[in-house]
Amino acid sequence: MIYIIIGASISNAYPTFAQQGYENPREVTGCIVCANCHLVNKLVDIEVPQVVLPDIVFEAVVRIPNDMQLKQVLANGKKRALNVGVVLILLEGFELASPDRISPEMKEKIGNLSFQNYRSTKKKILVIGPVPGKRYSEITFPILSPDPASNKDVHLLKYPIYVGGNRGWSSYTKT
Repeated sequence: MIYIIIGASISNAYPTFAQQGYENPREVTGCIVCANCHLVNKLVDIEVPQVVLPDIVFEAVVRIPNDMQLKQVLANGKKRALNVGVVLILLEGFELASPDRISPEMKEKIGNLSFQNYRSTKKKILVIGPVPGKRYSEITFPILSPDPASNKDVHLLKYPIYVGGNRGWSSYTKT
């Protein structure tokens, strides 16, 4: 079961900036804080396998539809193409795959992207961004599934995945 949760309230820009203001990126309302800008009316899409075996690396592909005509206003007043950001919330046990577990094909899809945990204590919450929206309208996350044989607290059932995406700053213009 896949859920896309996107909500609107106070602007907090990209996922990495939301880390500074929120202990958890998922508000009690279900909204993802990094998606709190006025561009939130555009959905993001996530594609994951329907079935995942224990202790394997799989792809979670997040697509961020982006109007390439829009420009964001930078702090210095100049305009440039929109940046994007993503927060991906998995269930306990799922985490970002280590580089030695990622296949060469998946490494090629990931490119030079640098993923990080939302908090060092929350390996199931991943963030990326801001990154150039023209180049990264599709982001592949390498996810490691848990192994119930090594962790008795993990049970592979149906799990929800929450994703929030952001396009640009709060200030943007169309050219």
